[in-house]
Amino acid sequence: MLNPNPDKMKGKPEPVDVHVGRRIRMRRIWMQVTLTALADAIGVTFQQVQKYEKGTNRVGASRLQQIADALVAPVSYFFEDMPGAAPVGGDNRSGQKKLQPEIIEFASSDVGLALIRAFSQITDKRVRDRTLGLVKALAKQDPA
Repeated sequence: MLNPNPDKMKGKPEPVDVHVGRRIRMRRIWMQVTLTALADAIGVTFQQVQKYEKGTNRVGASRLQQIADALVAPVSYFFEDMPGAAPVGGDNRSGQKKLQPEIIEFASSDVGLALIRAFSQITDKRVRDRTLGLVKALAKQDPA
């Protein structure tokens, strides 16, 4: 029988729960689904969805399947790029690099998703390159 971890701090969400919650939020916002609409689709309150997204409440397997169906994503999507996780199959056969936690955090924020959505709608390569150059120049001038 497995023994509980005595070092675990009571009330602090597990990193996997926080990661899955961020991925739920990122996908929900990307798909332009409101908290209420997702809650209605999976049969819970919007407050419960908020708790899932913050990682304060764990998402069970069947509930995660409902969320995946509602957000048109495979269940595996919510575990992608999890910090510290071994790639599926034991090695990274796809050759893709793992995303840094700060990138995942930015991409799941309101500003990050809005920037990604707007930038991806720019079809002219020259305009995209110039926009990227502008953002890089502004980042160098930022005193923070």
